[in-house]
Amino acid sequence: MNNLVWFRNDLRTKDNQSLFNACTEREDQVIGVYCFDPRHFDQGPFGFKKTEKYRARFLVETVLDLKKNLEKLNIPLLVYHQKPEVLIPTLTKQFKIDHIYLQKEWTSEENKVLEAVKSYLPSTTALKENYDQFLFHPEDIPFDRMEHVPEVFTAFRKKLEKYSAIRPCLHDPSPRLPEHLISNDTAVPTLEDLGFQAFSIDQRSAFPFQGGETKALSRIENYFWETKNLATYKRTRNGLVGEAYSSKLSPWLANGSISPRTIYWEVKHFEQEVQKNQDTYWLVFELIWRDYFKYISLKHRSKIFQIGGLLNKNYDWGTDDRKKAQWINGHTKYPFVNANMKELALTGWMSNRGRQNVASFWAKEICQDWRIGAAYFESMLLDYDVHSNWGNWMYNSGVGNDPRDRKFNIGRQAEMYDPSGKFQKLWLQESLF
Repeated sequence: MNNLVWFRNDLRTKDNQSLFNACTEREDQVIGVYCFDPRHFDQGPFGFKKTEKYRARFLVETVLDLKKNLEKLNIPLLVYHQKPEVLIPTLTKQFKIDHIYLQKEWTSEENKVLEAVKSYLPSTTALKENYDQFLFHPEDIPFDRMEHVPEVFTAFRKKLEKYSAIRPCLHDPSPRLPEHLISNDTAVPTLEDLGFQAFSIDQRSAFPFQGGETKALSRIENYFWETKNLATYKRTRNGLVGEAYSSKLSPWLANGSISPRTIYWEVKHFEQEVQKNQDTYWLVFELIWRDYFKYISLKHRSKIFQIGGLLNKNYDWGTDDRKKAQWINGHTKYPFVNANMKELALTGWMSNRGRQNVASFWAKEICQDWRIGAAYFESMLLDYDVHSNWGNWMYNSGVGNDPRDRKFNIGRQAEMYDPSGKFQKLWLQESLF
């Protein structure tokens, strides 16, 4: 019998619980599978493709890298452009799979797919799920029930920092050499196979990087050790231009090319070897924010997608197509909003500062349905993560966990974070469009 690792948003070989367990718990051969689910490239309920070309290419690059890294471990990665519920039961029979290892997900679409897969599997097939996308593992947090997770971030953070510990990274997997290598004639689909045309990265992009675990580790090497930019992270994280102003690790984190534990322990190593300050702590602080939105999602489930959000607030939301087009195309009254929206449209990237401002404009200033904005970000962002994206949109729209329910003064924000207008000039040169 064989073990199957069903890769989802855990597209790495290092510090991967499913892969580690599949290689160590039993003596059987390990096989990997990844499904480019056609539904991920279809139009969603708000009129946008669920995955646009930027993240699609990043994903293709990531899976190519995963396939190569698994080959070094003598593990074949079977790659298909099919629905998992169609494919995985077939593979289970073909390769005599009796254990399937996978990262646990809990949002509605992922649950629906898993239930469909289960319905077609033999009763003898064991599904081995594990929580492997957190910094603080759910078994280690100081709340006996999920409903006791605090609604306010500061309370959440302080509890975890005081009472919880970060688990060490797992050892690299060492699977046994299989007696018979499985023939793998599957191929990673091209961008064209997924319905997109090839494109070049915009030379102005603040994220000119490729996908994959190898590139993620290379970015850490550069940002931490070669440039020592980690030592100024907090002071520079609200930058707008260039690849150096923040860690830029979020796209790799989002699809699991790197684990948050790997980043955490590399920060600790940096603090021992180079410098420990508020800047180094702040990268961990941002990882805790990421965990927070995952726990809020785990606590509230489908409420994060509902128009009333966590607070069941009944605002008079608009759905004006003209305003939507102006926002998406960067034709609002604010050059700062316009520059950020053009950057997103042309690169799939936007700074943290930009995201807060364009979301505040959309939901708080022109009072449009916040879910439309969240769906557009889902489509476009390289670093789309279901929990952080929908959690942040609720937070910025007054239906989530922000106790202050703030609205951004966009003119003032532009003066503070782009005082010379460098960022706005970069993206609003009409000759480039």
